[in-house]
Amino acid sequence: MSVFSRIFKNKKYGDNSHLNNQLNSNKIIDNFDNKNQNTNNIHLEDVKMNDSKINPEDKNYFKKNRSLAKKVIAIANQKGGVGKSTTAVNLTSYLGYFGYKTLIIDIDPQSNSTSGLGISTDSDKSSIYNVIIGGELLANVTIKTDFLNLDAIPSSIQLAGAEVELVASMKREYKLKEAVDKIKNDYDYIIIDCPPALGLLTINALSAATEVIIPIQCEYYALEGLGQLLHTIKLVKENLNSELEIAGALMTMYDPRIKLAGQVISEVKKYFPEKVYSTIIPRNVRLSEAPSYGKPILSYDPECKGAQAYKSFTKEVIENGTKRTR
Repeated sequence: MSVFSRIFKNKKYGDNSHLNNQLNSNKIIDNFDNKNQNTNNIHLEDVKMNDSKINPEDKNYFKKNRSLAKKVIAIANQKGGVGKSTTAVNLTSYLGYFGYKTLIIDIDPQSNSTSGLGISTDSDKSSIYNVIIGGELLANVTIKTDFLNLDAIPSSIQLAGAEVELVASMKREYKLKEAVDKIKNDYDYIIIDCPPALGLLTINALSAATEVIIPIQCEYYALEGLGQLLHTIKLVKENLNSELEIAGALMTMYDPRIKLAGQVISEVKKYFPEKVYSTIIPRNVRLSEAPSYGKPILSYDPECKGAQAYKSFTKEVIENGTKRTR
């Protein structure tokens, strides 16, 4: 059943029985009971495959018995439609696949990451809004998804008015950080999907994060406003969060038939010397279809070009994190 059908049935949070958290038949994770396993310690030897072996190139990226620095990564760009939610959903699902306990926080009022994981956007249920405005604990609004090692904190339409409500609050830029700090050590990665704006919600995400990933569409308009985003990140680093670093820029929606796309990539590399991810996410029909079924591409079509690109990108994220802990 697609998300379109579920919207009109007003499903409740966590009603994800229609989803399948396993890969398709040629890459199935077999005999794995999430409820009875300690998901903090999922390693390569715990992942059993049917009919096919794990790709040798993937083996080095599974979580190993070593301590890792906890990562809180904001996915940010004030321009809409550049692939923030697509990146957040697919990055977190692959991190979970590789054995890392992962949490996705959706602070975008449009709730795309929430629906993209098959979670109902029922405004009557607790969401990140209750944390930022009501002071509720993140642990109380966390939902276990149907995907390996992946928890989620949903968004809701109530967030649309949150910035107005935050104006009079004390320490308004730190509401999310204060909540995240209490559960940060419970996860290897916390990924925050930001709204397409540079308002207080995005500022909260940048204040809570250790790193920011900037998805950039391979089109001319995507370059507009990039300087403003970099300036905002610089101000947050100087005044609110000295730990914040730009992890890198991710080029998305690449179409090799369009000459301008290559020129945009060249321009972005001037903005971010040595900080553009090697992986480029292509335009891909299957990537566009997956959210309508409430699934990340890993579960919807793990063999398509979009899935392979996001797997490669996730490996870069893991590799970069590992380098910084050596």
